[in-house]
Amino acid sequence: MIPEIVTDRLRLRAHVLQDFAATAALWADPMVTRFIGGRPFSAEEAWARLLRYAGHWSYMGFGYWAVEERATGSFVGEVGFAENKRDLQPSIHNIPELGWVLIPRAHGRGYATEAARAALDWGSTHLSAASTVCLIHPENVASIRVAGKCGFSEYSHTTYKNEPTILFTRQY
Repeated sequence: MIPEIVTDRLRLRAHVLQDFAATAALWADPMVTRFIGGRPFSAEEAWARLLRYAGHWSYMGFGYWAVEERATGSFVGEVGFAENKRDLQPSIHNIPELGWVLIPRAHGRGYATEAARAALDWGSTHLSAASTVCLIHPENVASIRVAGKCGFSEYSHTTYKNEPTILFTRQY
């Protein structure tokens, strides 16, 4: 049900229960979460996130993939689409939200751009929406660069959970 996507260096695949330890480690890393909630996530929160990924695919027909290096088979992060029903103005309800997150050793290698572009390519033929959005903390310069390389443009500065947030959009 969840498609596998292969790029030059990465494989985007369905999460499996065996990914829990890697997912929990990813979300427990303060380097990873400094711009996503501002604090490491507990194992309980990582577990809820893993279940949310499966739920998105089941209910929405889209969701997040586990990202692994093809050369090593190592888990390096997650990328995908979500409908999080965020309490946010302007509203982004019913617009798929693209997100990406990588383990620190994978930062700076172009993996986020490669994975996000692969997800967007899949989305161009499988999502019914005319656009997608992403939310990025204004200090997250690396993710802002990834968004730009993937064709996103800034359209609003707002606040989400008392933190400054930039909304980006990309048309299909």
